[in-house]
Amino acid sequence: MKNYRLTVLTPLLVGDGQKLSPIDYMVWKDQVNVLDQRRIFRLLAKGPRLDTYLNQIRKAERLDFASWGGYAQNYATRRIPFEHPSCALYYARTSPEHLFIPTFAGTPTGGIYVPATAIKGPLRTAFLIDRASEGQWKDFSGRLAALERTPRSPAEGLETSTLGASGISRTRPMMIADTVSLPPGGATRVYLIRTSTILQRGNKLELGWKMSPRGAVEARRPTDSTPMFAEMAVPGTVFQGTYQDSPAMASPEMLRALRWKEPAGARRFAQAANAAAAKLLETQRKYAETTGLTGVLQSLEQLSQRLAQMQESNASCLVCLGWGTGFLSKSASIDVDADPFRQILRSLPFYSQPLRSGLPFPKTRRVVFVNDQPAALPGWAELAFETTGNHTEN
Repeated sequence: MKNYRLTVLTPLLVGDGQKLSPIDYMVWKDQVNVLDQRRIFRLLAKGPRLDTYLNQIRKAERLDFASWGGYAQNYATRRIPFEHPSCALYYARTSPEHLFIPTFAGTPTGGIYVPATAIKGPLRTAFLIDRASEGQWKDFSGRLAALERTPRSPAEGLETSTLGASGISRTRPMMIADTVSLPPGGATRVYLIRTSTILQRGNKLELGWKMSPRGAVEARRPTDSTPMFAEMAVPGTVFQGTYQDSPAMASPEMLRALRWKEPAGARRFAQAANAAAAKLLETQRKYAETTGLTGVLQSLEQLSQRLAQMQESNASCLVCLGWGTGFLSKSASIDVDADPFRQILRSLPFYSQPLRSGLPFPKTRRVVFVNDQPAALPGWAELAFETTGNHTEN
């Protein structure tokens, strides 16, 4: 077994599928106080106030701090600070339906960790991008066009032909474990996120911000857009875990049986991930330049500099993972303007209409605000593999 290290570079959310509803927490002193409801129930059950509390929860869209703020102060299981005091102001004037806060993957004791699947997914996608040839794309496009109905998982055939079936996938030799959990408190903040978009004003493209349910507002009023809040790991947070290159999958007999020239190890994954990250950064840079998101552009330039340093190492890579990273971070091709990928997208009903608009695709991004300013795209991290010891890689 060898170690790996995941260092957060921009605010990162690897969720557990859970969200805090507005009646699960109260905002007090610029922080989200997650209530220990069971403890509150036991306390109120000793007196006559339990029915009043239950009735308020049943009817309320959010808890009344004037009546129940004492519980937020004294009976909170977690206290998650807002990234900036302005977040509390936006929270106070936001409709309750937009106040469900996705939380970081956590342990029963309250710690946070990154599941192995969240790391393996971007590596697998990068490996697919690296290995898929133009011929495979053309073959896939032709087979998809010949079908009468679009399959539920249209890219499954391409993935199988490129990486192999699930039991003999080329990514199978690398086994990654979940990271060790970090103790609760200090590693996360509640960040403000807004969704940017591109508006066309005559022949000019401008920045806009998504507003539910009215579409988009002008760039000069981003505060009119609909905010989102999410618990995210702060830049600089370090998660650590272990991984192993499967000896069985690397044996000469297995390689001959699978008709592989060599297994893929940490160095090979790092090379593929860095190549994919370079393409994604360039696409995101063009978007930031088009929309005038100067803070985001500065963040991307810093990531590009970090990537150049990683490319000098054989075992470090830049990955984009987790919530809010968008279509491009999960796609088998980052160049959406190149055929046959663009032809494939046009044949899929979900993407055909946005492509017909003639605007850059995709035209939206989730942008993390820092100090009440658009500052970064979420989910970027450095993944460093320990490669000392006996291992087999190409």
